[in-house]
Amino acid sequence: MSQSSFSSINLKPELLSNLGDLGYTEMTEIQAQSLPAILNNRDVIAQGKTGSGKTAAFGLGLLQRLDVKRFRVQALVLSPTRELADQVAKEIRSLARAIHNIKVLTLCGGMPIGPQIGSLEHGAHIIVGTPGRVEEHLRKGTLKLDDIDTFVLDEADRMLDMGFQPAVDAIVEYMQGERQTLLFSATFPKQIETMAKRILKNPLRIEVASTHDDTSIQQIFYQLQSEDQRITALRLILQYHEPESAVVFCNTKAETQEVADQLKACGFSAVALHGDLEQKSRDQTLVRFANRSAAVLVATDVAARGLDIEDVSMVINYHMARETEVYVHRIGRTGRAGSSGLACTLVSEKETHKVERLGHFLDLTPAYETLPPLGLLDQTVKNAVMTTLQIDGGKKQKLRPGDILGALTGDQGIEAKDVGKIQIFDLQAYVAVKRNVVKQALKKISEGKLKGRTFKVRQLR
Repeated sequence: MSQSSFSSINLKPELLSNLGDLGYTEMTEIQAQSLPAILNNRDVIAQGKTGSGKTAAFGLGLLQRLDVKRFRVQALVLSPTRELADQVAKEIRSLARAIHNIKVLTLCGGMPIGPQIGSLEHGAHIIVGTPGRVEEHLRKGTLKLDDIDTFVLDEADRMLDMGFQPAVDAIVEYMQGERQTLLFSATFPKQIETMAKRILKNPLRIEVASTHDDTSIQQIFYQLQSEDQRITALRLILQYHEPESAVVFCNTKAETQEVADQLKACGFSAVALHGDLEQKSRDQTLVRFANRSAAVLVATDVAARGLDIEDVSMVINYHMARETEVYVHRIGRTGRAGSSGLACTLVSEKETHKVERLGHFLDLTPAYETLPPLGLLDQTVKNAVMTTLQIDGGKKQKLRPGDILGALTGDQGIEAKDVGKIQIFDLQAYVAVKRNVVKQALKKISEGKLKGRTFKVRQLR
């Protein structure tokens, strides 16, 4: 029996059996190092990048400890964003499939609080939520933490970056009695160390390297002659490589929006992601990038942390990251799951010392290249192949992906190969279709029926 196999640790038979059904046999490094301690009820601080398998590590730990017959909130997982909370809840439900009658509830801001209160009245075993909304429920008395056995802080550094420290401190005050506390973070700034000393007891500290292979990522640096050259350099790189999906990292919210607006004005299908966006705009931005109807996502580090973005062709550092660890986290967005990736970085004269420091940290000699020719700016920008339709109906109206696909491909409809990703939220649904059939698709939805009724539909631009 392999020491890194799940069968080598003392998991409940139903959890072990389900892991086999899910195709999980070997533990990732962070799971192998943390799970034995977690199962032994020890507090743990673990440092690992997105994709390291940390969700399964703490998810299996809290499920192992859970007593389904005690219909009380026994585990609380705090996540910095609604998107991450939804992902975590989904994975915990998947891990718990073989255990009957487990209820996992998400409590996140940006959603109506009334239905959440109603769900809490019916009880839950596990709460996954954002700090602000969880604290609000505690203040209202609609959530009780008297029976908490396991408390998890996921992406803890990002929570502090987003200003959630007071909310986290307030939540901890509501917990009475003994509990296990698990803290997971991609980086370890001093704030994390300070918080860990306050809320954890004699924790085991674990640090694992990123699970992606850095050698699969080609890193290119471009020396700028002046700050004015920065946006031109970005356009040249995008025109030369024509990536299907690229993430451009900026250091401030204002810069993020400005760069996205400039790219759009030049014909690029670009969207901005930063902390000033309302939840609906944030959802639409992520949907459009995920379904390939926007080729460029311009984002701050805080906004992009914890997001489940797959198959990113390239990453561009519009400015050098302020910290070396942040740079590593940025480029780790590309070259994942065995694929190759490209990371390009724009460097001004003032930033060259950061590149030298980065070279020492990563043990590499930075490769500087000449920018692509200016003549590329005169060429037409290649548009995204897909575009997104928003339907004014979702889970609350019982819509399912099959309903939308059927409506689009039915009598005299478009072909199934012209339909891309379909995502359904509570009150809206989004479907990607190829641009050359968008008029036909709009007509099929607006003039047809879904679940026996007509829904409004529009194209997101």
